[in-house]
Amino acid sequence: MSVIAPARPRARAAVVESQPMRHPDASSRRVMTRRGWWLIVLNFLLPGSAQVLAGNRRLGRFGLATTLFLWAVLILAALGALLWPSGLFALATGSFIPDFLSWFRWVPLTLVQVVLVGYLVVWIVLTIDTLRLVRLVRTGPIARWAMAVVSVGLLFLTGSGAAWAAQAAGTTRDSFAELFAQSAPVVPPSDGYYNILLLGGDSGDGRDSMRFDSISVASINATTGAVTITGIPRDMPNFPFAPGPLQDEYPDGHTGKFDETCGWGSGINQLRTEVEVCQDGNALYPDAVANGSEPGIEATKDAAEGIMGIKIPYYVLLDMQGFADLVDALGGVDITVDERLPKGGPAYDGQPVDDWAFGWIEPGAQRMNGDTAQWYARSRYTTSDFDRMRRQRQLQEAILAQFTPQNVLQHFQQVAAASTNLLKTDLPQGLIAPTLVDLALKAKDQPVTTIELTPAGGVDEFHPDYDQVKQIVRDKLHPPTPTESPAP
Repeated sequence: MSVIAPARPRARAAVVESQPMRHPDASSRRVMTRRGWWLIVLNFLLPGSAQVLAGNRRLGRFGLATTLFLWAVLILAALGALLWPSGLFALATGSFIPDFLSWFRWVPLTLVQVVLVGYLVVWIVLTIDTLRLVRLVRTGPIARWAMAVVSVGLLFLTGSGAAWAAQAAGTTRDSFAELFAQSAPVVPPSDGYYNILLLGGDSGDGRDSMRFDSISVASINATTGAVTITGIPRDMPNFPFAPGPLQDEYPDGHTGKFDETCGWGSGINQLRTEVEVCQDGNALYPDAVANGSEPGIEATKDAAEGIMGIKIPYYVLLDMQGFADLVDALGGVDITVDERLPKGGPAYDGQPVDDWAFGWIEPGAQRMNGDTAQWYARSRYTTSDFDRMRRQRQLQEAILAQFTPQNVLQHFQQVAAASTNLLKTDLPQGLIAPTLVDLALKAKDQPVTTIELTPAGGVDEFHPDYDQVKQIVRDKLHPPTPTESPAP
C-alpha cells in the first residue's frame, strides 16, 4: 500500500494567502516591502496592532491596552479642558485634597509623569519589535533604509512629545508647590471680593534693601471675576493704618521719621525699610514668616487696608530683577509708548539726562523685550510718579494679554522658570484652583477697571482726604444701583 505525502507547498501557500501579515511570502521583496510599510504605519497609528497581526499577540494586546487607556485619558482631559478647565486644573494640582493631607498634592502630576514615561518605554519596545517583524533584510535595498529612518523619526516625534509632557507635568507640580502655600487657610471673600496686594519690588544696585516701587490692589469679584486694580502712589503721605501694631504707633496716620542711619521717609514704599531694617519687624509681625509673608509686606497690607477701607488678606510680590525674564519668556510684550523715556537713573539731582541715560525708549508701537519693559516700568526722572504708575498698569494689562494658552504652552518651561524666580506670594493652593482659575476664565473677556489715587483720579497728592479715597473705592467696587427717574 502506498502512502501519499501531504501537499506541503499547497498548504503553505494557503496559510500565506489567508494570513499575509503573520506568514508573508518572504521570497518576494515586493510583498515584504509592502508588508513592512503597513506594519510601521500601524505601529505609529495604533501601537500594539503590528504585534497583534504579525508578532507576539500578548505583547500586542498589552500595547493596545496601554494605547487605548492613554487615548481615553487624553479625551477625558480634553473634555475637561473644554467643559470644566478649573476642575481639571484642581485635579491635576491636587487642590481638591483637604488641607490636612496637603503634602499629598504632588501625587496626581507625579502619576501623570510615571504614566507618560512608562508609555514612552512601551512605545520604544514596540517600535524595536516592529522593525524586527518587518525583517528589513527581506525588503528592497532602498526601502530598508527608508523604513529604519521613518521608524526612528516617528518614534522621536511622538516620544519627544511624551517626554515634553512628562517634563511639563513635573515642572507644573514643582512650580505650583514652590509658588503657593500648601497648607495656608483660604480666607472667604470680603464684601464679595478677593483682594490681593500687588507689589513691584526693586532691589537693584544702590539700594540698601528692596523697596516697593509699584503698589496696587487687585480686587476680584467673587461672582463675575471682574477685576479692579487700584494704584496707590508710593509717596502718598500721612496714610492711616488698619488695626494692628502700626496703627498703635501712628494713631493719627503715618507721619514718617528721619534717621541718619535709616533715612526712611513718609511714603508708603518706605515701610519695608522702616519695619525690617530699622525696627524689629519680627516683633511687630511675629507670624509673618510662618505664613509665607514678611513683616514689611504685612505693614504694607495694613497701610493699603487703611487707605482703601477694605480687607486685603493676600499679596503677590514681583521682583523687578526677575521681571525681564518673564517678559522674555513670553516672547516680549506689545506696548504703545507715548513719549521718549530714558533708561537709567541720575547720579545726582540736576545732572543732565544725556550724562546718565545709557539708552532711550522711543515713542510709538513696539514689541519690548524684558530689559526695555523693565525700564519702561521704572523710568520716572523725566516724567512723574503718576506717569510711571500709568505705565506700570499698562504693562500689567499687556502681560495679562500675553498669557494666552497657546503662548504659555509654547514657552512653558521658560515661563515656569521665570515665574518661580519672579513671584513670591502667600496665596494658598486651595484658593488657586478651582476658585481663582474659574474666576480668571470669567474675567478674560471683561475689561480691567482701574482706580488711580492721583490728581487725575480726583485725589489731592499732597493732602489726600482718606474718607474721600474710601468712598471712591466703594463706588467702584459697589456701584449704586441705578434707579428710574420719576415720571415728569
